[in-house]
Amino acid sequence: MERKTKVSAEAGRQEIVITREFDLPVDLLFKAYTEPEIVEQWMGNKVLKLDNHKYGGWHFRTTDAAGNILFQAHGTIHAFEPNQQIVRTFQMDNAAFDVTLEFLDFKKLTDTSSLFSMHIIYRSVELRDLQLKMPFEFGLNMAHGRLQEIMNQHKTDGSR
Repeated sequence: MERKTKVSAEAGRQEIVITREFDLPVDLLFKAYTEPEIVEQWMGNKVLKLDNHKYGGWHFRTTDAAGNILFQAHGTIHAFEPNQQIVRTFQMDNAAFDVTLEFLDFKKLTDTSSLFSMHIIYRSVELRDLQLKMPFEFGLNMAHGRLQEIMNQHKTDGSR
């Protein structure tokens, strides 16, 4: 399977840059990141909070069938420009990772395609490298594949 989502990590740097072109208008791509019902579908997490505005916040959780928490993360939104950019922090509970700073950029390429890029800054090179040892790129490609499929439905049913 071709990995359409690309992860770039320069040796010795505290950052990762993620890019992907989507066959979606930029407004639909942005919607996939900002509407709780849609985020839940492609990410597979329960959205407990998603306040999309400057100084807003977010909180996602995944549980097993017994209600045990498998994943939980939260952060603060520092900038929110519709169809252009979200700047936020990301902190995962009960993990070896420290808080990161994320710059999510959305760029219109054509009326039917857009470019997503995400620049993540870690506290240290070691924490960034720890992230890269996980199946990070594989998981992103799976999630972004689901995002494309789900938003294709929004294109065809006219729910923009």
